[in-house]
Amino acid sequence: MNRVPANRYLIFLLITVGGTALDLWSKTAVFAKYGVRKGSGWFIDSWLKFEFHTTFNEGALWGIGQGFAWLFAILSVVAFLGVIYWLFVAKAARSLWLTVTLGLVTAGTLGNLYDRLALHGWTHPDTGKPYQAVRDFFRFRFGEFEWATFNVADIFLVVGAIMLVIQSLFHEPIPGENEQQQLATAQSNSA
Repeated sequence: MNRVPANRYLIFLLITVGGTALDLWSKTAVFAKYGVRKGSGWFIDSWLKFEFHTTFNEGALWGIGQGFAWLFAILSVVAFLGVIYWLFVAKAARSLWLTVTLGLVTAGTLGNLYDRLALHGWTHPDTGKPYQAVRDFFRFRFGEFEWATFNVADIFLVVGAIMLVIQSLFHEPIPGENEQQQLATAQSNSA
């Protein structure tokens, strides 16, 4: 069985479109309510603190690579194309686990790409130039440690990355994978 099951296309599409829509909706709702670079005040205020705090991140996690939104946008497009190739050309979508995992990664990638391309419509108040940055708004503090502000797309990316690690540690052959390996081995032995 070398073909990708038809339902994998639908599963991937639903996770990708649904996840991207949820991410973009949440960013729009929080930024509409609080504006730019403002917080809601602590909803949880003890050793663990939580608030909505809007900010623009022109880099990646923890602000690494500030000012390189264009580079992260290019990498996002490459990642998207790589996922599509891996799932549907290399046929990794035969695995439901990888289909779900890469659907989450794609949703996170597309949600943040939308922001990096400044399609959100926010402009810098001083310059009037569009923010080519990701809209983040979840802010947590654990005691004195401030976690990086993040968004729903980041949650999808992290969950997807964790699922990829789990998959790599407990890899079970994808249906049809053993037959392909046996055929390749037989062909190389007969040459």
